[in-house]
Amino acid sequence: MNTVLRQEKKYLINLSEFARYDHYLAQLLLPDLNNGGQGYRVRSLYFDTLDEDDYQERQDGVEIRRKIRLRFYTPSDQTIKLEIKQKQGNQQLKRSLIVSRQDAIRFSQADYSPLLRYADPLAAELYAVMNMRCYRPKAIVEYRRKAYLAKEVETRITFDHSVQATESNLDFFSENLNLYPVFDSYNVILEVKYNNFLLSYLKEMLQQVNRSELSVSKYSLSRSIGLHYVF
Repeated sequence: MNTVLRQEKKYLINLSEFARYDHYLAQLLLPDLNNGGQGYRVRSLYFDTLDEDDYQERQDGVEIRRKIRLRFYTPSDQTIKLEIKQKQGNQQLKRSLIVSRQDAIRFSQADYSPLLRYADPLAAELYAVMNMRCYRPKAIVEYRRKAYLAKEVETRITFDHSVQATESNLDFFSENLNLYPVFDSYNVILEVKYNNFLLSYLKEMLQQVNRSELSVSKYSLSRSIGLHYVF
């Protein structure tokens, strides 16, 4: 199990700001090895209860809440991340379990029994929560990401763009999903994830972002749109 406890700040910026900050950070921080020109693909399958409790708690601003998702970076990946994120005050606790592709397929079909084969205590916890609370696959969210890292202070900055989603086809590994846009194409989500404190030059950069912090997740945004989307 991989565990990360950190603070997160999110901002909605435009493409010209993205280009400027991307160039700035490329001179100062370590780029993710997978960045390339346009960033790398991230696809997540989100689970929620039959009554969509996680989505509703996010909308209602409940202080302690969770998200459960599967995540991969290329459809050919043979190992997949099963993650649970929990909001705790102004911090986010993320715990991850590496599962096989075959097990991820079964999870995407609401069969969580393969978790019983994993020795990690997180697997037992997820099995209990997802069965007792009747979690079901709800939405796929996909986007392009560029990421930078300041290793000395465990700070990670990401730019997510071309955010799309679907609730009509939850075939997690399909290359032919009918995705709808979550944002206008000129919008980019800037996320800063850090422990304890931010370096001064990163603080200065964020002070230039003339935006209020976002308080919603990509999952809740996609669900808000999907619930009113006409297919």
